Amino acid sequence: MGNSATAKSLVLLTGATSGIGKHTALALAKVGYPLALVARSQDKLQQVCEEIESLHIEGAVASYFPHDLTDLAGLASLIEKIENDQGGIGVLINSAGMGYMRPLLETPLQEWQQVLDLNLTAVFALTQLVVRRMVERREGLVVNLCSISALKTFPDWGAYSASKFALLSLSRTLAQEVRTYGVRVTALCPGAVDTPLWNSLNAGFDRNQMLSAETVAQWIVQTLALPPQAVLEEAVLMPAGGAL
Repeated sequence: MGNSATAKSLVLLTGATSGIGKHTALALAKVGYPLALVARSQDKLQQVCEEIESLHIEGAVASYFPHDLTDLAGLASLIEKIENDQGGIGVLINSAGMGYMRPLLETPLQEWQQVLDLNLTAVFALTQLVVRRMVERREGLVVNLCSISALKTFPDWGAYSASKFALLSLSRTLAQEVRTYGVRVTALCPGAVDTPLWNSLNAGFDRNQMLSAETVAQWIVQTLALPPQAVLEEAVLMPAGGAL
């Protein structure tokens, strides 16, 4: 890890209290990354930080910043608070996301807007604020969790898939625009992951055949471990058993 420009850099991780986000926080802490964790629930953020502290890993310092990412007006002050507290953000991992399972013709406009607001617009606004600072410092890494739904459509997942297709396009465009400033952009597209998202959905999938959140977290750790002369621009990780 020591030969990577992003090793030991401050990582801003969204969606840090459950699923991929929580397991990524723990996995990064275990290899000594300082973390700024963002999610809506202060109590759950505090619990994750306590788990990290219990690891007693040198360099693994975690601070939490409760914020609803769809509160776009508050993002600038959030970033200022993080950087004043912990220094410059070297890695941004956009893990927060949501989805509904519903046919497009039955999707209320409010649900459509909720999904797009969190999965796309909030990512755009947060990324813009953070990457401007990375460009000034001439280094940084952005990792966007795009999902296999950024590449392949599924019935009843129209809003989610639309948001992820757009996020992949955002990632590709950003990568082209900022690479000359030393900023790298990675779009990760995992297949179905067994996370609490499925608890409220009657999807009928075998969750035992899905990827684990721990596996995806390790994938992210490996992405961060690449030397600054290399970038994993896009990658797909699928369950070996053939689940979506």
